Order: sequence, then structure tokens, then C-alpha cells
Amino acid sequence: MQQSRRKFIQQTGQLVLGAGLMGTLPLELIAARRKSIDPNDRIGVGLIGCNGMGFVDLQSFLKNDQCFCAALCDVDNNVLTRRKADLEKAGLPAPKLYKAYQDLLADPAVDLVIIGTPDHWHCLMFLDALSAGKDVYVEKPIGNSLAEVRVMELAAARSGRVVQVGQWQRSQPHLEDARQFLRSGKLGRVRSTKAWAYVGWKSSIPKAPDGPVPAGVDYNLWLGPAPKRPFNPNRFHGNFRWYWDYAGGVMTDWGVHMIDTVLQFMEPEMPHTIMAAGGKLGYPDDAQETPDTLTTVYNFRDFTLTWEHMMGIGLGNYNRGQGAAFIGENGTLVISREDWEVIPHNKAIEAIPSQKAKNSFGLDLHVQNFLEAVTIKEPEAAKASIGIGARACVVSQMGNIAYRSGQTLHWIPEKGKFAEKEGNRYLEKKYENGYKLSEK
Repeated sequence: MQQSRRKFIQQTGQLVLGAGLMGTLPLELIAARRKSIDPNDRIGVGLIGCNGMGFVDLQSFLKNDQCFCAALCDVDNNVLTRRKADLEKAGLPAPKLYKAYQDLLADPAVDLVIIGTPDHWHCLMFLDALSAGKDVYVEKPIGNSLAEVRVMELAAARSGRVVQVGQWQRSQPHLEDARQFLRSGKLGRVRSTKAWAYVGWKSSIPKAPDGPVPAGVDYNLWLGPAPKRPFNPNRFHGNFRWYWDYAGGVMTDWGVHMIDTVLQFMEPEMPHTIMAAGGKLGYPDDAQETPDTLTTVYNFRDFTLTWEHMMGIGLGNYNRGQGAAFIGENGTLVISREDWEVIPHNKAIEAIPSQKAKNSFGLDLHVQNFLEAVTIKEPEAAKASIGIGARACVVSQMGNIAYRSGQTLHWIPEKGKFAEKEGNRYLEKKYENGYKLSEK
């Protein structure tokens, strides 16, 4: 049955890809194209965290006919009601609804889980999902601290379950084309790399007073292991990522993606020094805590990586809002989600004009890859496996730690910590409200 299901996944994926991948399809179109299939080939998907990227992920799963939404879970009943209505309006079967994610994990109809919650909840939900015998698609960054990442990686290895991290550029074919060019050696020795995200759409967040918890929201459950604080609309839903309690700002949002491309192409050991400078330079008086402007330099011994991000400015290096560059002796390879090109430095190589991606939204391909890995029960078949997600998360977190500590940090790999005490203060986040982080 595994081979039959695998063939079906591949055929379904080809049908979906032929329809185009420029973003998400309306649910009505997804429902209209679905086929009736053998119940034995159906895969029940459970989504935890339904407000933002989690629901986008779910739509990509539903483009594969063998997947159905078995259950939704969210601490905000308003979100649950809206998402259930979205599915029913499209003609898709109504899922079960849960507030406590443990109840969703106990549902036998759920075969695999999407974790689309704020970052501070990823680790505990991930560990419990593995313990419940579920395969897991987890949004990036996989964890909110280096300590969480270590526990998650160990738990995944013990479980044998398939994990896919939402670093979906790993499934974009044009990146593999660019990687093969780098492997050809035509650039000459690469000793400097760059990665960046210039977030032009992100504006200032005006300060707002604390207020009552919205009706239908279990705020204590939303906080989970994070510090107890009064409810503030600026810290809730999509804005959570700009506060240290719950996330790591642009660095662990976009940085995880673009830094991962450098790690994928260069395959280095961990950086041995990290330094960072920046701050709230664009919006010094707004409500967010994480830096709106940041430059981080990593030394990987035989090459350097410079990360840059700015909010409120739309174009970065090489006229691209996001991307990565590999600067060699003979030329520079520039990559984004949309294209790649080669800019020569001398006559040793010729220019390669922009090679456009067939699509710039690789999520559907990423989900298809995950489903194939689940079908053959092979964790390493996932293109953004737990090890890949852990590595990108750790390197990104190191940049934030260098910024917050205000020091140049030196990583000691055999000890799993920095030489500087100030940096080690940020290796682990203290769990609050009775929650504990333990290796399961």
C-alpha cells in the first residue's frame, strides 16, 4: 500500500503543479479539483495554530487529494470558527475543533500534524506530537532557543518519525541549479557570502495600552511557557514575532530562510565567531523589542557570512529584497526565491543573466516532498529534515545572541556553548507557568 500511496502522491503533485504555484489557490478551487479516493489512502492532517502561516500550509496539504483536514486546534475560538467556515464554504468536510492541542494529538483520525503556532510553543508541541506517534510539519524556526533545538533534534532521532521544517526554499528547483553551478568551481574560491532581508512591507508598530483579553481567547494557554504578562494587542497574533518572549524578530523569521541557503551551498561546520550591530534605528520609539536594523558577521574559518536586515526598506543587495550572494575570485552568484544569476569579476567566466524560477512559491513542492517521505517512512528524504532545520535555527539564534549580549562571541562546539558567559545567558529560555523543558 505504501508504493500505491506514493505513486498517488506523485501523480497528484504533478496535477497540482501543472495548475501553477504562484501563491495559494482559493479553497473553492482546491475543493473543485479534488478526487474521490480509497479511504485507506487518506491522510488525516491536524493543524495546530490556524491564524497565519499554519493555514497557508494546510491549503498546500489539501491540494493533494489524499489529504483531508481531520482537525483544527487554536486557543482563539474566533479563529477556529472562521477557519472551519472557510473549509465548509469551499465544500470541504468540516474538521473536528480543539482548544487543547493534546486532544488533537489523541485523535486517531490525525496521521500528521502541522505546527503553525508562535515560536515559543513549537518545542513542546513538537515533542508531544512525536510522543503521540505523529509525523510533523513544523514552521520555522523550529525552536525559540538553542536548548529547545537540541532537545527537539534528539527526540526526532529517537522517534523515527518524519519531520519537515517550513524552510520551503529547499524544494525550489532553481536553487538546486544554482547550487550545482557553485559546485562546478567556476566562481573560484568563495571566501565571502551574504544573506539579507529588506522588509519593505513592515512599518512601525504604534504603542498600545494593555487591555482586556478578547472574547473567545484562552490567553493563559496562548502564553504557555512564556512569561506571564497582561494582554496587549501588539504582542498577540502576527505581531508576536517582534518580542523576545515569543520569537526572534526578522533574524529568526527571514534569516532562517536565507542563512539556510548559505549553509546548504557551503556546507560548513558551525561558525567559530559571531558579532552583531544594530538596533531600533528605523522606528526607535515604536512598540517592538527586536531590532529593525541588524548586521551580523559570522566567521566560518574559511569564509565569512554577513547577514543584514532592515524594516521599512524594500530593496537590498543586488536590487533584491531578499537573497544570498556567494562572492568568489572570478564572480558572484546571486540567489533569491525568484531567480539566480552570475556576475563575472574577470574574463575567467561569462555572465549568466537572471534565471527565473518557474515559480517563486515552493511550499506546494515542499509539502509534496514531505508526503513522499512520510509514505516511504524515511526521515532523511525530507528536504528540510530536523537536522537542516536545527542548523539554520541555531545559526540564526547565534546572531540574535551576539546582538543581545553586545559581545563578539566564540563558539565551543565540543561544549555546546560560548566562551563568553554573557552569551551563554541566552542559550536557554526559562519556562514559566508550570511548564518544563525535558528530554522525552
